[in-house]
Amino acid sequence: MIEIPSDLHKDLVPLAFLLGSWAGAGVHDFPGSEKCNFGQEVTFSHDGRDFLEYHSQTWVLDQDGNKVRPLETEHGFWRIDAHRKVEITMVRDGGVIEIWYGEMADKKPQIDVVTDAVARTASADHYSGGKRLYGYVKSDLMWVGEKQTPEVELRPYMSAHLKKVVTPEDVERWAKALPDDMPDDGIAFFK
Repeated sequence: MIEIPSDLHKDLVPLAFLLGSWAGAGVHDFPGSEKCNFGQEVTFSHDGRDFLEYHSQTWVLDQDGNKVRPLETEHGFWRIDAHRKVEITMVRDGGVIEIWYGEMADKKPQIDVVTDAVARTASADHYSGGKRLYGYVKSDLMWVGEKQTPEVELRPYMSAHLKKVVTPEDVERWAKALPDDMPDDGIAFFK
């Protein structure tokens, strides 16, 4: 279920499906770096202004699904205009700053973006651009990222399947929203 907070800036309503905390796992594979499974936690939040704040942390997983070490951290800001054009400013822990542009698909919660500008610190790995696709599929958030370097053409390098994280506050809010006339045994409700 997609909830639209009453204090969400009106321009951000098309992006409301992203709001909240997400967690899951995916695959990382790019020439010159370690191929691995990774865990990910993502949060999209808002403070009433015309952007969503984005924070993502990933970490390498071992064969048993245990955290081994950090992989990548990103922080950014997402905006959308009346024509469903999306812009993202993002900074990564590896010394890369990006500006992404793209659009939200018509009549479905899917976003395609591509880098428009990339700035790197002297210590950053080689990176010259990327593409990403985000989609809300059966209440899950899925994404795939592509990247390129001066040595490697644009190709997929990361993808993940994330589930919405339910907080105790969510459960309390949902419980308060249950109808007062719900049967005591709960079973009759489903008949």
